[in-house]
Amino acid sequence: MTDEHTATMPSTPDLLPEQTQRGNIWRLAIAQALAGANAVVIFATGAIVGNALAPSPMLATLPVSIFVVGMAACILPLGALARRRGRLAAFLAGAAAGVLAGLLAFVAVIIDSFWLFCVATFFAGSYAAVVQSFRFAAADGVAPHRRARALSLVMAGGVAAGVVGPQLVTWTMDLWQPHLFAATYLVQAAVAAISAFILLGVRLPMPTADEMAGGGRPLAVIARQPRFVAAAVCGAVSYMLMNFLMTAAPLAMHMHGHSQASANLGLQWHVIAMYAPSFFTGSLIGRFGAGRVATAGLLLIGLSAAAGLVGAEVVHFWWALILLGLGWNFGFLGASALVLECHRPEEKTRVQSFNDFIVFGLMALGSFSSGGLLSAYGWNAVLWVSFVPLALAVVALALATRRQVSDAGAAGTASTNG
Repeated sequence: MTDEHTATMPSTPDLLPEQTQRGNIWRLAIAQALAGANAVVIFATGAIVGNALAPSPMLATLPVSIFVVGMAACILPLGALARRRGRLAAFLAGAAAGVLAGLLAFVAVIIDSFWLFCVATFFAGSYAAVVQSFRFAAADGVAPHRRARALSLVMAGGVAAGVVGPQLVTWTMDLWQPHLFAATYLVQAAVAAISAFILLGVRLPMPTADEMAGGGRPLAVIARQPRFVAAAVCGAVSYMLMNFLMTAAPLAMHMHGHSQASANLGLQWHVIAMYAPSFFTGSLIGRFGAGRVATAGLLLIGLSAAAGLVGAEVVHFWWALILLGLGWNFGFLGASALVLECHRPEEKTRVQSFNDFIVFGLMALGSFSSGGLLSAYGWNAVLWVSFVPLALAVVALALATRRQVSDAGAAGTASTNG
């Protein structure tokens, strides 16, 4: 079995003290909750504000798509910053982008500037990009058998985001009349500033000289591993479809005559469903394996689309959003745990950043198509299209699993013959 197809981690980095590990997980989980509110605000309001400010209805969801572009565009630069200066430097740069996003969005709403609002959502995406590394940061300095649980516990912080984000929108959207959501964006900036102070207490290992120099195997070799391909495809499809459907859902509810409050509540339960399973997803990964958990996530996303096709009442949208959240949790966390199996310690920031670049680059493509598809063909068309990438991801996982079983059998035969 060649190194190209081996996902070994031959050395274990120095472990952090138990108390430091717990403190990091708590701080990262709280920061995840606060930063999650940033994303929820954009998803809940972006298409509505975009529809009000855009020169054409076809551009209504462009601000949300720009948010995703900001994520994809900033993943690699922030990963390079983390590799050279440590993860904390990247965390603080992301929080600063979050503060700027809220302030720019506030000004854009006041002066009715669609393009300034798009700039604001780009910076909000930059903030969301660094937040994605929180889950991997939780695994730094942690024993290998506990990394999936540490990763999932940090993601569990998003449960609070599911409550705080939509309620933040509901409580503040009418405070600055006649400018809908103006006060919301000011509060969004304040929340990002608070998260920066919390992140200052995170204590993570500084990058090694080998890591700063880009040591380890070439990225092309790592990326050819069937397990990495499956992880990237599953993560990309899980996140792309979550964004694809969640971007369109509030506007689709509005088009079907449902209230903004109903859309906000649906998003609240969606985000809770995204993060609440994280309290036990790590244990499920440990018991059943990352691949099986990821496959279950993809099937749940398929059920979400099916639930949306049943009808267009509020309850149908809510069920679709809840199942979508559950599917994203299993699919994305399962894929993230697979990524941890694909790199050595000195390769981690390069591989993790590259994986997230793939995930959010493909997610951006899906996001751009969502608004136009909804406007031209309706909500049901959005739902039907989602089954195509789902099928591709299931096939990628099945092929990776078959290759892993085949490699394991070959290794066992070689050991026996030896």
